[in-house]
Order: sequence, then C-alpha cells, then structure tokens
Amino acid sequence: MDIQVGNILKLKKPHPCGSSEWEVLRIGADFRLKCRGCGHQIMIARPDLEKNIKKIL
Repeated sequence: MDIQVGNILKLKKPHPCGSSEWEVLRIGADFRLKCRGCGHQIMIARPDLEKNIKKIL
C-alpha cells in the first residue's frame, strides 16, 4: 500500500469525535495519525492500519 506523509485516510470506524478522516504524520513500522476532527494523535501498527483503511483521499 502506498501511503505517504500528509495523506488523508478514511478509516472503516469513526473516531469517538465523529470524524473518520485521519492525516498521516509519520510512517514506518508504526504510523502516527492525527484526527481531522479533534486533532487527537495516535500511533498504530502498520498491519492494523492497512486492514482498517477504507480509502486514501
């Protein structure tokens, strides 16, 4: 999967704030994502993220 820093990802499940769009801040074995709704940042493992992506915007 070709994911770059700055991409916006639409995930299958929404964040509790209601947004399902995330911005990629860091890539590697883990990804750092920032919620486009509330600004919350998370770290998620590559296999978990790749199976949860619905669309790359």
